[in-house]
Amino acid sequence: MSANPITDTLPSSLDHRPAVTVLSGFSPGAVHATAQALLIAEDRLLAIQHDLTGIRDGILRRTVRSATGPIEDVTTELVHGCVSCTLREDVLPTLVRLARTHPGSDLLLVLPPAVEPEAVASASEHCTVDGTPVTEVVRFDSYVTVVDADRFLDDLIATDDLSDRDLHAAGDDHRAVAEVVVHQVEFSDTVVLWSRPDTDALDLSRVGTLIHRLAPWSIQVSVATTGRLDCTGLSTLVRRTGRHDPRRPGMLGLALEGRPIAVADTDSSDVTSMLFETRRPFHPQRLHDALEEITEHALRGRGQLWIASQPDTVLAFEFAGGGVTLGTLGYWLAALPAERWTETSDERQIAADLSWDPYYGDRRTALALIGLHLDHTGVTALLNDCLLTDAELADGFDAWPHLPDPFAGCFPLTDAITTEENRP
Repeated sequence: MSANPITDTLPSSLDHRPAVTVLSGFSPGAVHATAQALLIAEDRLLAIQHDLTGIRDGILRRTVRSATGPIEDVTTELVHGCVSCTLREDVLPTLVRLARTHPGSDLLLVLPPAVEPEAVASASEHCTVDGTPVTEVVRFDSYVTVVDADRFLDDLIATDDLSDRDLHAAGDDHRAVAEVVVHQVEFSDTVVLWSRPDTDALDLSRVGTLIHRLAPWSIQVSVATTGRLDCTGLSTLVRRTGRHDPRRPGMLGLALEGRPIAVADTDSSDVTSMLFETRRPFHPQRLHDALEEITEHALRGRGQLWIASQPDTVLAFEFAGGGVTLGTLGYWLAALPAERWTETSDERQIAADLSWDPYYGDRRTALALIGLHLDHTGVTALLNDCLLTDAELADGFDAWPHLPDPFAGCFPLTDAITTEENRP
């Protein structure tokens, strides 16, 4: 993601842009309660919320409120009823307008359940309002995701699509519930773990461990709703933390920049994660045939890989909600002339230089699997069986495109290096 080289290096004491806290989560009750607590703690905080119930018909309702009550309640019509249009045409312009009309007030952007925070971050880095970049007017301070401890695991193992719960944002929105849930957690800087007095302690511990496996880079804040909530204490832990790094890539770009995508298991918890790394390419047919077995006991899979028949292509791997998605992340640097390396981030170039292989270049597989009671040894053996054998490897790059490839044509490359997603 792009960043403002001037404002993003300012100390917080010298940065006078209003701080925006983006609040997401798949449990509306817990998200609303968290938002209300933050409003109570800061009387100058403004909460912006969009109701997408009618978005498929182009109808959008926007509310703005403070701790003392509503400030705006407006229903508008959109030319195109979709999430990306809503972000560009209403959400981000509203943040800019409020920043200008309410100087001294910070902003709390409360996302609907089906909106992923990474979409907001991406739109904000490329959107202008009246010719001015959004990030010159407001500072996105932190992305906070609220997790309802009593519902989280059920949503994570669900095979429902958003449309099954009438939460889809458009007719062609085929995202799975679990996919949205993990994306909300993984992009967070802070996770608010919301529980209740009757929440089972072991279940709460399991959810906390699972969240750490999904987002080891996030700070966890536990909230037990016992009737007395320390609103000021919660606000201190999640607002104006400066935790968001605008230069951090999306989840699928982490491994390319040499950033960790999984944590090693350090205890005997039944929530486990594993990382499979190799330079050797996958045989496309064997990988295709084994995908279901590889993910059989996983709740989440993510990372990058390469298949021998398409050696120029970085493939993104995602698993959530019972389905595997493979998409292209563009070219491996080894497949490009050196002068085009500058089209990628400095971090990716550095990561490639540090791990460069004389034969494979920067081509490498890094796959993380997270789940309950994963058989690390068995899954690792299965993945190894999907790689090229020594004999196949010896045939060389010229022979590999002729391997049987059920993915042929699924991942077209263009001259651009930007991320594209293609579902086989």
